[in-house]
Amino acid sequence: MFRKNKITIDYSICGDGNKIDPRDCLKCMQACKPAVFLLHQTIGAKEKNPLDPQKWRITALWPSLCTKCMACVQICPENAVKVR
Repeated sequence: MFRKNKITIDYSICGDGNKIDPRDCLKCMQACKPAVFLLHQTIGAKEKNPLDPQKWRITALWPSLCTKCMACVQICPENAVKVR
C-alpha cells in the first residue's frame, strides 16, 4: 500500500545555486535507508556553461518509500528538509 507522505526541500536554502550546493552535502541522501531522494540538475535552469552545470537539486522522487524515520530531517544542517 502506498503512503501519502509529503517530503519537501526548501530550494531557497538547498539547491538551485542558492545557499547550499547539495553536491557538497548529500547528508539527507546518505541518511535515507529506502533511497527516497535523487540528485539532479535543476530542470530549466539557465547556466553560463551548460556543460558545467552549477544548479543542482535533491528531489524526493519516491516519497511512497518513506518510512517517516525522520533521519533526513534530523541530519540536514540547514533544516531544509520537511516530512509530513
